[in-house]
Amino acid sequence: MAVSNLERVDERLPFAVGDLTGALGDSVTVLPLVVALGALTPASLAHVLVGFGGFQILWGLRYDLPLSVEPMKALAGLAIAGALSYAELVAAGLLAGGVLLVMGATGALGRLQRVIGRPVVRGVQFAVALLLVEAGLDLALGDPQIAVLGVCVAGGVALAGFPRAAALVVLALGTLWTALLSGVPAPALPALAAFPSGGPTLSGAALEGTLAQLAMTVGNAAVATSLLCDDLFDREVSPDRLARSMGGMSLAAVPLGGLPMCHGSGGLAGKYAFGARTGTANVVLGVLYLAGALVAGLWLAFPLALLGVLLAAVAAQLGRVALDTDHLPLVGAMGLLALVANVGVAFLLGLTYWLVRERRADGNSRTA
Repeated sequence: MAVSNLERVDERLPFAVGDLTGALGDSVTVLPLVVALGALTPASLAHVLVGFGGFQILWGLRYDLPLSVEPMKALAGLAIAGALSYAELVAAGLLAGGVLLVMGATGALGRLQRVIGRPVVRGVQFAVALLLVEAGLDLALGDPQIAVLGVCVAGGVALAGFPRAAALVVLALGTLWTALLSGVPAPALPALAAFPSGGPTLSGAALEGTLAQLAMTVGNAAVATSLLCDDLFDREVSPDRLARSMGGMSLAAVPLGGLPMCHGSGGLAGKYAFGARTGTANVVLGVLYLAGALVAGLWLAFPLALLGVLLAAVAAQLGRVALDTDHLPLVGAMGLLALVANVGVAFLLGLTYWLVRERRADGNSRTA
């Protein structure tokens, strides 16, 4: 007897409680960042959530793995901090998506990974973390009392042994606060339109942001996620295949009001830590994102001081990963350069230093 498509999906996506709880593992970073973007930039939060929801479901069905779908953090962080306008974010997202698609199709990802050293990737992460802290402090100073409350909540969650969940708990607190004060808006479908929040603007800042994002994506998304798929699930998913997914996802989502997105290794590890073992976690989370898109207006009145604490909590997560390196002077210098100049300058100077250092080390090993 023929097996229906529904039965095939049921076989590929067996339900487990771990997949239900594991769905939360990917939202720890995603929701705080997208709410911040919706509150501080012209980005339409409803369209952004639809993009995340649709691609969570798509990749859960396609890979049958709890693959992460996250915003490209360098670009999102720069837009939140004001270093990129929304129009420049759109241009950078399209450019990054196109580059990743070509790299995945030509197998160039591995060659680029060998050029960009991991300490340089850590430096970009630290730079973005510092910019988020700076933006968060500016917002928190607008209402110090609410900010102190948020810090106490985040600190309590971290001390209780759940540091990765601190930002999510602060977000939940702010959402409840907003709902009580402003009410829950009537559900509404986002309009289908090309570039609903504005079209792209290509600029020097957009190009610098793209370079910084590609450094993070190559090292921490494609390659690291590929290794995690093998380590955690005994599944071979090549970095080039992931690059094609990320490139296609960004090119499809950005023109419809979504964000440039990637498969982050941190989100995959988070889902696994929360119990996810199959693509069911993606389907569950995708449905929740789509439901959230219907009432996205709820977050428009989110307390800005609490949003500042939220950004600081996300920055702490990113900074903790960035500082896990044997090259702290390089990472620290890149972070300070980003504050003084911009993240593009920090990336280029950090990469130049690393290439010179590696060439000298290679020369010394040959003469030894």
